[in-house]
Amino acid sequence: MADLVVPQLGESISEAVVAKWLKNVGDAVTVDEPIAELETDKITVQLPSPVAGALTEQRFAVGATVKVGDVIGAVEAGKQGKSAAPPAKAAPPPREVVTSQPAPAPVAAPVAPPTAPPAPPAIGAVSAKANGTSEAIDRDALMKLTPAQRMTARETGALPNRATGPSNPSGPSAEDRLNAVDPRDEVTPMSPLRKRVAERLVQAQHEAASLTTFNEVDMSAIMAFRTKYKDTFEKSHGVKLGFMSFFVKACVAAAKLFPGVNAELIGGHIVYKKHYDFGIAVSAPKGLVVPVLKDCDQRSFAEIEKGIAELADKARNGKLALPDLQGGTFSITNGGIYGSMMSTPLLNYPQTGILGMHNIVKRAVVIDDAVVVRPMMYVALSYDHRVVDGREAVSFLVAVKDRLESPDRLLVDA
Repeated sequence: MADLVVPQLGESISEAVVAKWLKNVGDAVTVDEPIAELETDKITVQLPSPVAGALTEQRFAVGATVKVGDVIGAVEAGKQGKSAAPPAKAAPPPREVVTSQPAPAPVAAPVAPPTAPPAPPAIGAVSAKANGTSEAIDRDALMKLTPAQRMTARETGALPNRATGPSNPSGPSAEDRLNAVDPRDEVTPMSPLRKRVAERLVQAQHEAASLTTFNEVDMSAIMAFRTKYKDTFEKSHGVKLGFMSFFVKACVAAAKLFPGVNAELIGGHIVYKKHYDFGIAVSAPKGLVVPVLKDCDQRSFAEIEKGIAELADKARNGKLALPDLQGGTFSITNGGIYGSMMSTPLLNYPQTGILGMHNIVKRAVVIDDAVVVRPMMYVALSYDHRVVDGREAVSFLVAVKDRLESPDRLLVDA
């Protein structure tokens, strides 16, 4: 018998969620054939079979949280298993049988003597009814409810379920709210990965003092540079010259001047990173992921473009590995490819900085006292105010802006 053990999932990841069982108990499996999918807040990992045989046990259901080292199932080596088959369709419900026997003659029910209608319960105390509760509901608790909830309390003799959150202590629970959803609406459970991402985002909001500062960049020089060299660049390096390499180079130069943006807070200590491994947000079938481009300060424009293209291709084809998502020191996200004009990017915790790129729009701007039309982009820097002060954050963004508007500075590292 071979156990299916949750493997090491990478840096700072100690648990995962069982996203899917790819095999049912009794199914035949081959060596290294994926049996289950585990999701972390960073990546989906397939758990392969260590031996050939049949799956004999599933110890955790889909959606369960498991830790590194947990045994989630077992495969019996050499056992003959059945081939995976689609689940059988449910049998149709039995049809009602109608007989030709005549119905029995109705019997008149005895007439009860008229009685006075019952008086409505007083608002001060509502007695419990058939729901089994024996306590009365006091006036103070009743008056905290909405009119509809008070009516329900009078009818059932019990207070409705309460939400546990501090912002709405007397409101309906999530279950009550789901039960009240309009039938025309669609209710879809969050995927395990989406839940974990949500938890991490909330953690970043709670643990980091996140602020955002904005600036705008005249993209004329970069666009002219790309127009002049794009064909030669692609022929020489086999990859297109995009905007991202300019932004990566500019952020590396600015981070060297203002190191708090490329740092991490651990307890009461600030760790200033002397390596520049940037997370670059790319779109994947299951949502946005942020693989890490290592050693950005040591890469040429062509190496940056090739590295980003490789990571994006892995993301699209579901081939990102855990090392591709670990060790980021700073992040860049480009909402402009979706048409975003401006946004406040969320920190990729525990990093202390993230740059947001946006749509390029031609606008009228004043240059040397003349109104001219230029391709402009808003840029945003979200930063952890516990490590980075406002002056440093604004200066970082100005340093990025200056280098993007004079890209020749990036070529001479100035």
